[in-house]
Amino acid sequence: MSANITVQRLQTIFKKSKGKKIAVIGDVMLDKYVYGDISRISPEAPVPVVEVKKTDYKLGGAANVANNIKALEAEPVLIGVIGNDYDSDHYLEVMKNQKLSTSGIFKDKSRPTTSKTRVISHSQHVLRVDHEAKEDISDTITGKVLDFIKSNIKNFESVIMQDYNKGVLRKEVIAGVIEMCKKSGKHVYVDPKFHNFFEYKDITLFKPNRKEVGDVLGIVIDGEASAEEAGRKLMDSLNCKYLVLTRGEKGMKFFTKAKGFPIGMNIHTRARKVADVSGAGDTVISTIAVMLAGGADIVDSVMFANRAAGIVCEEVGIIPIYKKALLDSFKS
Repeated sequence: MSANITVQRLQTIFKKSKGKKIAVIGDVMLDKYVYGDISRISPEAPVPVVEVKKTDYKLGGAANVANNIKALEAEPVLIGVIGNDYDSDHYLEVMKNQKLSTSGIFKDKSRPTTSKTRVISHSQHVLRVDHEAKEDISDTITGKVLDFIKSNIKNFESVIMQDYNKGVLRKEVIAGVIEMCKKSGKHVYVDPKFHNFFEYKDITLFKPNRKEVGDVLGIVIDGEASAEEAGRKLMDSLNCKYLVLTRGEKGMKFFTKAKGFPIGMNIHTRARKVADVSGAGDTVISTIAVMLAGGADIVDSVMFANRAAGIVCEEVGIIPIYKKALLDSFKS
C-alpha cells in the first residue's frame, strides 16, 4: 500500500464513499437454509428423514455484492430478475428487511426465482436443491433492465456486472450497459463467468478467478509464470484498464499497463486461517468499488480488497465485510 494510507486517510475514504450509489447488475439468488434433526431412515427409501425446525432466507448471487457494498456504507442499487412465485415473495421481503431498494428488481413469470436450498442437520450439510433457469432473459425483460439503467445512470458512481451465467447478463445487456457507461463516464467493474467471458471489452476492471481463466484459455494456472501469461493475454484481449486475478489461498495478482504493456503484481492472502473462501470474490469487487468511490487509488483499493477477503475467509459461510472490521484490521 502507498505510504500515504493511514487510519485517518482510510476514514476519509469511507466518509466520502458513504451513501454513493453503486449499481450491481446480475444474477440474483435466494439462499434458503433448512435446519432440522435426523433421527431415522425413511421406510420409503434408504434416505434420512429431516424433521424441519426452522428455515432462514438470505440473499445470494449478485445480491451478496450488494450486501457487501451496504456493509461498507455505500448505497447499492441492485438490478436483477426474479420469478413471480413463492420464492420471489421471500426474496423481496429479505431485501426490504435489509433496507435494499427493490426498484431495480423485475419479475418474470416465465422463469423461477433462482434459489439454492441447503438442508442442514447437526451442523452437517445434508443436501442442496437448486431451482433455476439458465436461459437468457427475454427481450421484454432486457428492455426493462436497460431502460432502468438508462434512467438512473446519472446517479450511479459506478456499475458492477456480476455474472453467474443464469441469463441476466446476456450479450445485449452487457453491450448496452458498457455503451451507456462510456457515454456517461462511469466506471465498469466485472466479475465474469465462463459464458460471454470475452464480451466485457473496454471496461475499467475485470476480476476473474483462477479456475474461470484456466477454463476459458484452456490452460492450467499452477504458478507465477502461467498466471502472468494469462493476465497479459486477457488484458490484451479485453482492453481493460485493470485486471485482478483472484487465486484462492495464493491471494491475488493485479495487472495494469505501463507504457502500454501489461505488468503484474502479486498480492498475497491476508487470511491467518482460511475457513471458507465462499463469497470472497464478491467481497473483493465490492471493496474495490467502494474504495475507488471514496477517492482511493487503484493499488490501495486492491490491497484493501485483499485484506477484506482475508477477513471474510476466516469465517464459515458467506458473510459481508463490514467497515468496522476492515478499519480494525488496519489499526491492528
